[in-house]
Amino acid sequence: MNFFESQLFKDVQTQHIFDDCKTFADATARNSWQSACKHYEQVAPLNQAQLKEFVNAHFITTPLLRMQSEPDTASVKHYINSLWHGLRRAADKPKADSLLALKHSYIVPGGRFQEIYYWDSYFTALGLIDANKPEIVEDMLQNFIDLINDYGCIPNGNRSYYLSRSQPPILALMVELLWQHEHSKTNNVAWLEKCVNALEKEYAFWMQGAEELTNEKTALRRVVKMPCGGKLNRYWDDEAAPRAESLREDLALAEGLAEHKKPDFYRHIRAACESGWDFSSRWLAEPNSLSSIQTTDILPIDLNCLLYNLEKQLSKFNKLLGNNQQADLFSDYAAARRALINKYMWSEQQHFFVDYNHHKASQSKVLSAAASTALFFNLASEQQAQHIAERLSRDFLKAGGIVTTVTSTSQQWDSPNGWAPLQWFAVKGLNNYGYSDLSKRIMQNWLTMVENDFSVNQCLLEKYNVCVPQLKAGGGEYVVQQGFGWTNGVTSRFYTLCAD
Repeated sequence: MNFFESQLFKDVQTQHIFDDCKTFADATARNSWQSACKHYEQVAPLNQAQLKEFVNAHFITTPLLRMQSEPDTASVKHYINSLWHGLRRAADKPKADSLLALKHSYIVPGGRFQEIYYWDSYFTALGLIDANKPEIVEDMLQNFIDLINDYGCIPNGNRSYYLSRSQPPILALMVELLWQHEHSKTNNVAWLEKCVNALEKEYAFWMQGAEELTNEKTALRRVVKMPCGGKLNRYWDDEAAPRAESLREDLALAEGLAEHKKPDFYRHIRAACESGWDFSSRWLAEPNSLSSIQTTDILPIDLNCLLYNLEKQLSKFNKLLGNNQQADLFSDYAAARRALINKYMWSEQQHFFVDYNHHKASQSKVLSAAASTALFFNLASEQQAQHIAERLSRDFLKAGGIVTTVTSTSQQWDSPNGWAPLQWFAVKGLNNYGYSDLSKRIMQNWLTMVENDFSVNQCLLEKYNVCVPQLKAGGGEYVVQQGFGWTNGVTSRFYTLCAD
């Protein structure tokens, strides 16, 4: 039996043995999961004190963020440089736990996140390149290639309970980063060919089921057929059950729903986790009600821009390898997707790129910083870029940087919070179109906020309240985490750009 479906696992999570459900999902069995479950069947049911004793006898739990040495808190720059060592994990040795053992070293975000996370890693890599540590980025890329070869996708993180979903596809960005920094200088086509094989597998994962779509069957897994016949993508999860790492929260949220509605609810929750934006009003029918989540109904602007980039990169890299037919094919795919993004996701009314609800055949009213990915990947026209820059400056730029959405809710991916990856998408995107003054303001606001917060708390955080930087960011299913991989990476890159 799958450990996460066992009575032992359900009882530990629902009886609140740990404050955070992820703690037990990540625990290591002293002997094996099977023997622990078998023993539990013989002694169950247990009260809370007995169950706690049973868990301690059969499992080892990991403390948060095991640092090998104390970080240097002399300044933000010193802190970031000292933290790379603390956040690095050596290649894994397989154990009786949920970790998918990786053959190469990697960087974890920090806090409760003790595994590699897929989309975090690109933003972390920016800082590693700036710190002249490309070998760690190389290791992380090799791990992702191994994962996609072994499992057919790059999971949300290297845990067995994440295998049913991925995260925003940033593999092409990591390949491009290392190609420009390292391998293009020696024209390392063997390395590039290995990467292209992995990128094509990732593309196949996101487009799986596309050929089976018809006018009657318009959506399958991550692909949706549009009224015009073109295909765009959505987030998805192959499972329709409570998440192992958030079992208690999911069961509580689903409590008021009719039984036949629960599977769809769980899938929407999981699909939002695949988006990395867990959670946001982008996915909600009612901005302040998480139970109204409808993630798989939404075609996200950022996901489709990322897949546009994947198609463009596959065209470029195949051409470098002399695979001209493949290069032309992916170039056509990219052109078709760009046209579809403009058709369905550009709002003439808002002068902004927005998500599209394929179930309702209507554009989302939620304005989010995800729109800046159209600038980041050079997909927008000059006029569109001007409108987006004006909107970012007027509505999104706050005291601490770019706010996630202009919708204020209790969700962590909404106002008043700001996150490092969205700062980078906006800054690089604006620079692509010549809006360097605005991009500098974003960087300066972010760096000022981070430094002021660091002077008080002596650490970097996964997210910040960019509207009122003196207040701590809130929302989410867990407390704000210290570390923090992508904050370190993007902040480091901003220091580099501001120095230039």
